[in-house]
Amino acid sequence: MTSDQNLMLYTKLAGFRLMVLAERHGCDDAFRRVLHDLLLEGLDAAIARVPVMKALERSVLTGGDEFAEYQMQGESEIFGRLTINLLDDLEIDVDTHEYRINGGSWINALTADDGGVEVRFPTWLG
Repeated sequence: MTSDQNLMLYTKLAGFRLMVLAERHGCDDAFRRVLHDLLLEGLDAAIARVPVMKALERSVLTGGDEFAEYQMQGESEIFGRLTINLLDDLEIDVDTHEYRINGGSWINALTADDGGVEVRFPTWLG
């Protein structure tokens, strides 16, 4: 990314963070405040990476560090994979009929009684 692109990205992220912060103050319940806090935390992490990428780009352009180009490429790849998880991470293994939440232990989704065998995976709240 060029310096202009980095500056534009920083500006957009900071503006979005400001909007999320303003929306957080209008939240009525704790659940929404927690979601806004998680989003703010992720945006802060993303915003903190942009100056690092700008410094590496400056180092590449001045030729001061021979490894800066590789570091800049790595930072760009890391930034490209940056995700902000607001809700629980749910993994479902359809083959074994198991699921786990947030990387915890696997839970069997099969239930058996006199009415037969039933598969019950967790559902999303709407």
